Formats: sequence, structure tokens, C-alpha cells
Amino acid sequence: MTHIADNHDVIQVRGARENNLRDVSLDLPKRRLTVFTGVSGSGKSSLVFGTIAAESQRMINETYSAFLQSFMGSPSRPDVDALHNLSAAIVVDQERMGANARSTLGTATDAYTLLRILFSRIGVPSAGSAMAYSFNAEGMCPACEGLGKVSSIDVDGMVDRTRSINEGAITAPNFSVDGWYVKGFAESGFFDPDKPLTDFTEQEWQDFLHRPATKIKVNGINTSYEGLVVKIQRMYLSKDREAAQPHIKAFIDRIATFAQCGECKGSRLRPDVLESRIDGRNIAECSAMQVSDLATFLAEIREPSVGPVLTTLRHTLDSLVEIGLGYLSLDRESGTLSGGEAQRVKMVRHLGSALTDVTYVFDEPTIGLHPHDIRRMNNLLQRLRDKGNTVLVVEHKPETIAIADHVVDLGPGAGPAGGQIQFEGTVDELRASDTLTGRHLDHRVALRPAFREPTGQLTITGATLHNLKDVSVDVPLGVLTVVTGVAGSGKSSLIHGSLAKREGVVVVDQSAIRGSRRSNPATYTGLLDPIRAAFAKANGVKPALFSANSEGACPNCKGIGLVYMDLAMMAGVASVCEKCEGKRFTPQVLEYRLRGRNIFEVLSMPVTEARDFFTEKAARAVLDRLSDVGLGYLSLGQPLTTLSGGERQRLKLAIRMAEAAATYILDEPTTGLHLADVDQLLALLDRLVDAGNTVIVIEHHQAVMAHADWIIDLGPGAGADGGRVVFTGTPSDLVSVSETLTAKHLREYVGK
Repeated sequence: MTHIADNHDVIQVRGARENNLRDVSLDLPKRRLTVFTGVSGSGKSSLVFGTIAAESQRMINETYSAFLQSFMGSPSRPDVDALHNLSAAIVVDQERMGANARSTLGTATDAYTLLRILFSRIGVPSAGSAMAYSFNAEGMCPACEGLGKVSSIDVDGMVDRTRSINEGAITAPNFSVDGWYVKGFAESGFFDPDKPLTDFTEQEWQDFLHRPATKIKVNGINTSYEGLVVKIQRMYLSKDREAAQPHIKAFIDRIATFAQCGECKGSRLRPDVLESRIDGRNIAECSAMQVSDLATFLAEIREPSVGPVLTTLRHTLDSLVEIGLGYLSLDRESGTLSGGEAQRVKMVRHLGSALTDVTYVFDEPTIGLHPHDIRRMNNLLQRLRDKGNTVLVVEHKPETIAIADHVVDLGPGAGPAGGQIQFEGTVDELRASDTLTGRHLDHRVALRPAFREPTGQLTITGATLHNLKDVSVDVPLGVLTVVTGVAGSGKSSLIHGSLAKREGVVVVDQSAIRGSRRSNPATYTGLLDPIRAAFAKANGVKPALFSANSEGACPNCKGIGLVYMDLAMMAGVASVCEKCEGKRFTPQVLEYRLRGRNIFEVLSMPVTEARDFFTEKAARAVLDRLSDVGLGYLSLGQPLTTLSGGERQRLKLAIRMAEAAATYILDEPTTGLHLADVDQLLALLDRLVDAGNTVIVIEHHQAVMAHADWIIDLGPGAGADGGRVVFTGTPSDLVSVSETLTAKHLREYVGK
């Protein structure tokens, strides 16, 4: 029987082996702020998310009835001997919020719900109950159904007018000639299915495209017929576009253009709802205001009957301002928030919570934050702790490591070379320890002794996207430029909005990589081709055998390694394929070897090991680039769906580096990088510039600012208080003459 310790003031982890963890045991102080450090891939996430948070959530699930559990799907128990004294864990991660067009910042934080209650009580004239002010319920504009925009469809993008229905006139995805959908058109009786669309009468064309749902019989079965435009609208355009498969997404982009709804002018609401006002403003105007301005506006309301509602609403808005999101508006679609913004919105929900003695788990909460904003974030983490909660933070930034009560450092390396505790203790003890993190904690990148001379310039004139105030600025060519400023100051609007579409400009961002769970670094970088060729040559067989998407795939799991059971109304469950034991290939294919290794073993290698293994020139070139961008610890066959935003960006960079000279735009490339790896990234950026490229980096990391040739600083604040260039010049000019927020922090950083 396992002995349970008497000490309830620590979370006890015993024998954790999830992913690369090597039998890790430790005690974490409860009601304290613990920061987990270590290089990318060292095992921080496996310990914090994959073991502690996962087991807490699994145990909570087990307290529900079997009926409820069947809906939630049961997470498997992490690979750990024992965990004691766990409290309920709430994970506040970087996952972007659902891209549902009906979800806004206001609906996600409940601020819009409170605003609706406010208007239903004191709006003049009243439009009715709180539901009457909802664009997702009674209040929705009938023309756009509460979306604020209407889609117009390019019919020629989904039909070939020269063909008949039976000849495949409908070119939309999932409309094959022998499929059920097309049968419905062919047997509807509204037109001749063998007649080319060009010969349709006006009435037939109307029925084919726009006829509303009508009952018909197909093969003697009662069914419903609807025109093609009506059907496409329902099947594809009213759904979450971001969640669609890549080919559906491409189809939507090709046929649909979205414009502001002419009836409600984008407000999403019925005319009578928009008539209802408080102090001259309707609910749509309030939602469109910057959060900080809305808070000021609501502070003027002195109506005792709505006191409690106002207090709660103002608290939510004040929290958004405090966390550095005061520049957003409540009508901002949730799906357009960055990962860092989404994480901070989730934080606001928890700050108002009455729960205590909870374990909060954060994943790099400083992503997307200027040093000025990091101080605010640190205050919030400390406030959560001071309410009596345990706060666990995975973080690389020294400013946040500095506020920890306790630090756990993992390493020494990444992947198979990591997974061990290197250090546990206070920040001062970490600083004195001879660990990689300890040595780099006070490491400072110095300003360049000499700045590279520009070879020309990219001119931006009169930029007005989002909060930009008619900005004109020259971006130098042939040097390393860092664009900085507080979160929401307009950096992305300026660079992506003005430069991304220009010829020769390569954007390398953190967005999801389109592709399925079959995609991995080997397939995405093209590395699999030389690997397959090497196996084929060594064994005298054809290359297709060594693709898990082709002939060599295990027939049971179709080469995925997992079998997905769709339980209809319940959550789907994935289990390791019993036939291939997750190896993805047939037993025959696994018998073929290349220098003693089979294809599964090769795809399980991390990049660093594969570099030593492959002598083939084409494979080595790709592996060298992956190593250069700091992804040496990734295994070649790791599904792309498991990569973080920072890893995705570096993977894209590895591919784009092979292209001819260009202008590279990078968005926070230090995301997820350990202090020791930032130097490697800076050396890589230098190599790109020295090879004749222009590198423009949107970045908050002070090491990158210090290393730049040129800085463009936006501000002075966020949202309406930003959108201007407040400094442009060399980093040494910034620290010696400027008084911007960036200048103050960089001056402190370089010790000037």
C-alpha cells in the first residue's frame, strides 16, 4: 500500500515518466508561485500539463456520474507512480478561442450579458428583456441573422455552366455525380438533369440556385430539396470557417465574399434595439468602444436600480484594462484574438472567481507582452497566489522567473537528453547554481558596436488599418529591424497590413499549419522524400512503401498509428492501433532497414540524432536548417498538431530559408525559447541578413531589440492611445535620447 505523507502543504509527484520525463519526483509548495524553466523540449509541459494538470482533471471527471463521463470522454491516466494532495487544476493556456463568428470578447467574458441587462433595465425606449438585446437571440438583425456581415457567392466558382447536372456541372466539394446530393438535384423534377446549365430557363435557374427547402421524393424516399446557393450557405458558410478542412476552407475563400450588412451596418441588431439608448449611446456603440473608454462612460451612470450589475460589469472591464487589454472592444470577434490575448481574457474570468485553493496552470503568459505589460501580468499572477491559490507557470522570461517563490529547472537538454530535474529552490539559489538557466538569468545581449548600413528602403505611407493614425515610415532594407511597442500599439497592423502582400516578402508566423494529424516535420519539410528514396535504394524496392499515407500504411489504422472511434453523440476516443502498435507501417515494411534502422525507428529520431544518421546530401540540408532554427529536439514523425505556435513558426522558417533572397517578416520568434537559445536565434537572424536578406521582426524580447540595427517603436500606448511611430532609429539612439516606454525598459536592460 502506498504511504501518503502527512504534509498537505505540498503537491507530491512521485515517479513521473510522461513523454521524456525520467522518473521525476518532487514536492511543489501549495499556495505559492512556482515557475518551471528549461530549454524547449526539456519536459516542462510534460510535467506541468501532461502529469499534474491532466491527473487533477481526470480525478475531477471521475467524480461525475457514468452518464456524464460518457459525454466528456475519459482522459487516460498519466504515466506516474503517485500524485498526492492535488487540488482542482484550471489550465489557462494559449489556445486561441473558438473562431465562431457569434463569439465576441463581450460574450466570452460575460461583459455583453451584463451590458444587455443594463440596457433592458434603463435603456430608453426599452426594447424588452435582456434577450431582446442579444444578436444571437431575439435581437438579431433578420438580414444577416446577427452576424453583422452578409456573404455574396460567386456562382461560377461552384458550377461549370457548359455541363449538365449528370455531367458534373456542380464543382463544389462533396458533390460527386454519383453522390446523394447530386441525385437530389437530378431527380427533383425542377429541370432536366441532362440539359447544360447554359440552356436553363430563368425559372429553372432560379429553382436550381435559390429555391428554398421543398419536399420531394428521391428513389421513393421522402427528402428535402433546396437550391445550390441555399445548400452551400447552410453546409459551409454558416459554419465555423476556421474549423473547416483545408480544401473546404479554400473553396469558401474562392466563392464567398463577405461585406458589412447593409441593414444593420454591421451592428448585428434589429433597428428597434438600436433605438434604445443610455446617455445617447445604443448597445452596439457601447460594444464598439474601446474597453477603457467604455469603463469611463459607465462610471458616469448614477442609477441605483442597476448598482450591482454596474459594479460587476465595471469590475470585468477594469480587469481587462489592468491586464493590458483595454485597447480591445467588446464587439471584437474572439477568433481574431492572438494566443496571448486569448490567455489574458481567460485570466480575467478567473480573477473574478470566488474559488480559492485552486491550482492555476499557465503556459508562457508573457507571450505577446512588452516589458511594460509583463509587470502588470506579474502583479496578476501574484494576486491569484495571494487569494490562496497554487500558481504553476511555464516561462522563459527572466522578468517572470524573478517573481517566483519556487523554481523548478528541467533539462539538461531537450527530448531524450532532457526530462530530469536540474534544480529546485529560490531564484537567488538558481542564480548561484551552475545550470544553463542559472547562468543565463542575468545574461544581457549588448548593443551592436557598429550597425549595418541599409541598402535601400521599403516605404509605408498613410497606413490607417485598425488603430494606425495615418502612419508613414521607411523600413530599411538589408538590415535587422525590430518593430516594438506595447501590446495593441499597432505593430502587426503596420507590418502585416502594409508589407505582407508585397512582392518578395515572406511572412513566417505562428498560425496553425494546414494539414491533418498525418502531417509531421518529415512530410512538411519534404524530408520524407530523400528518406524514402534512401530506404528504397538500400532495399531494392519502391519508395511508396515507406509512406504511411501510401502503400506501406498499416491497413487497420490507415497509417495514423491510432484508431479513432466515433461514438456519435459522445466524445470520440483514440486508441493505439493494436495491429501495428502505433508504428503506422505493415510488418513487411518494418523489416526493411537502412543502416540497421527501420522506417519507424528513423521517424522516431529527434532532428539532432537524424543529422548524425543521414549522410545523404538532400536529407542533411533539411536537417541542418531544422537544427539552425532550434528544433533539434523535435522527432521527425511528431504530428504537427502537437507543435506550439513558436515551434510552428520556426518550422516554417526552416523551409523558407531555402528560398532566394527576400524580405522576411517574423512575429515574435523568441516564443517558447529558453534564454540560452535566444543567442542561437540572433545568430540565425544575422546569417539571414548577411546573406543579403532583409529581416523585420515584431518582438518584445529585449535581447532582440538590443541586437537590432534599427528600431521602429509604436505607441505611445495601446488601442486608441497607440497607432503612431514614437521612435525610429538605432538602438543606441533609442536608449540615449528617447523617453518612450520601450526606451526606459531597454535602457534598464543594457545598463545605460
